[in-house]
Amino acid sequence: MSTAAATRDAVRERPFLLLALRAGVVNYTAAAEFLDTGETDSVATALRRFADDLPPLARHDAEARVRMESGVGFVDDAADDADGGLLSIGGVAVVPDAGSLTAVIATGDVGTSALGAVCGRLDAQGIDAEAAAVADETLLVVVDRRAGVDALRAVEDALSGVPDASTGE
Repeated sequence: MSTAAATRDAVRERPFLLLALRAGVVNYTAAAEFLDTGETDSVATALRRFADDLPPLARHDAEARVRMESGVGFVDDAADDADGGLLSIGGVAVVPDAGSLTAVIATGDVGTSALGAVCGRLDAQGIDAEAAAVADETLLVVVDRRAGVDALRAVEDALSGVPDASTGE
């Protein structure tokens, strides 16, 4: 495998680096040393060429309504409480009036890119998500009750600049 191909594969395994390349905010030498896929100067050159082939990072405002619902919790999704749940996965459901967690729900123009932006923003702010999902124009994150308001603001902020998913490849 060529250095260029190995470098591209290594970048694709690290989505944060792909976004940084598209945003034009990468120190190529530092990134090459981080990737450790070959000789630093060759990898840095491959990164520059790869970045030149990528479309610039574009962002858009997700048109979505964001709300917060307190008192949600996890139950066995076979339980009667699971009917009308907010999310069900792996045998567990997130349902209203079943606990002390808070759900932040965005409906509208949301998809996997929005979920990635939201999870990244929550992580950057030190807010642990107990659950996160997106389906059918609905995005849901579940957080500790005390983090609810901060999570709501983080979701709103993240949705105001969602990176476009296209990598141009």
